[in-house]
Amino acid sequence: MMKILVVDDEENIRMVLQNILTDNGYEVKTARDGVSALEALEEFLPEVVLLDKNMPRMDGMKTLQQIRQRRPDTVVVMLTAHGDVSSAVEAMKSGAYDYVEKPFDNHKMLLLIARAAEHRQLQAEVSNLRVVVKEKFSFHNIVGNSPALQSVLERVSNVCETDAAVLVSGESGTGKELIARAIHFNSRRATGPLITVNCGAIPLQLMESELFGHEKGAFTDAKEMKQGKFEQANGGTLFLDEIGELPPDAQVKLLRILEDKKVVRVGGKKEIPVDIRLVSATNNNLYERVQQHTFRLDLFYRLNIFAIHLPPLRERQEDIPLLTDYFIRKHNPLLHTRVTGCSAETFAALHDYAWPGNIRDLENAVQSAMIMAKTGKLQPEHLPVRINHPSHHPERDAIIKALEQCRYNKSDTAEYLKMSRKTLFNKMKRYGL
Repeated sequence: MMKILVVDDEENIRMVLQNILTDNGYEVKTARDGVSALEALEEFLPEVVLLDKNMPRMDGMKTLQQIRQRRPDTVVVMLTAHGDVSSAVEAMKSGAYDYVEKPFDNHKMLLLIARAAEHRQLQAEVSNLRVVVKEKFSFHNIVGNSPALQSVLERVSNVCETDAAVLVSGESGTGKELIARAIHFNSRRATGPLITVNCGAIPLQLMESELFGHEKGAFTDAKEMKQGKFEQANGGTLFLDEIGELPPDAQVKLLRILEDKKVVRVGGKKEIPVDIRLVSATNNNLYERVQQHTFRLDLFYRLNIFAIHLPPLRERQEDIPLLTDYFIRKHNPLLHTRVTGCSAETFAALHDYAWPGNIRDLENAVQSAMIMAKTGKLQPEHLPVRINHPSHHPERDAIIKALEQCRYNKSDTAEYLKMSRKTLFNKMKRYGL
């Protein structure tokens, strides 16, 4: 039952509101002034407070300030005399949810109370969701106990409470985005947005528009103004995956934004302030790209204030059993299977495989095996053919060789394989690369 505290120095107002609200299923307590209201606030713990503006001992504005300090989640609706709307608006700026003029209409009052109660419930749900999300992406819940992974988590723990730019490196599928999420949800920006951009999956001609936004009419298809990812991430974290795929023009703009903390949309002139924490990720050696003159040295230093390198799965093989069990528990409800684990032979096969696609590759393989097994323990024959007979997937091997030859540059690899970047990205995702 929703609790409502009615605070008014007029006894008849208190009685009328108490009767109306009680009849409509609310639990109500009354107070005659601000001092008694604050006492009731601690004892009664109301979700909503109806607060008169003009009262003896402590007026409504001072009481509102105290309520906001002591119980900031409490929703406050101000009661104000007719013609005193300007001060009511001032109260809303100080944290009040809304205001009602006296004398009030009972029906309209109930509608406002219902909205205020719904607002309070949504606040509670959002708060709970943030706790759940933070726990879900806590670095303490990243699966694995190998020394290599624990070293990574120690670095995450050290950097998450700062605003330093972080560069996460590692092969495809090692969990770079998961690390970025752990950094965000364990930082002071956890309540702000986390915006993720895969620079390797955006067509080059749309890159600047996606990142920096565009003004209406900036180019042929710009029918309306569009915010870029930097503006969307304001107050939170921007995660730029595959940062090495950023074209030279976008690199120049990114460097300017990091220096000035302002963004200019494509086709615009206005500088828009942005407050973001930048986390970048790469699966190739950015310093080699600098030496090849395909990545700016000054931008590299800006991004690489704090470096975190994720080891490939083949260097943390002791985590494979934990990861496999985690994926089985995760996907049983989704796949409608009842897999209970792996046989010793299956674990041996998983341990001996090189996992070029790393953790993502392992998860895909476990899902495939679960679909084949449906119940009981996973056996070697349930595993994808590529694990027991790797040569049976020539296209996958061809993509891996091309990536290595092109130093993991997606654009060069796509050109080498005579396919679009988008097609290459989709195939890499399909093969767990």
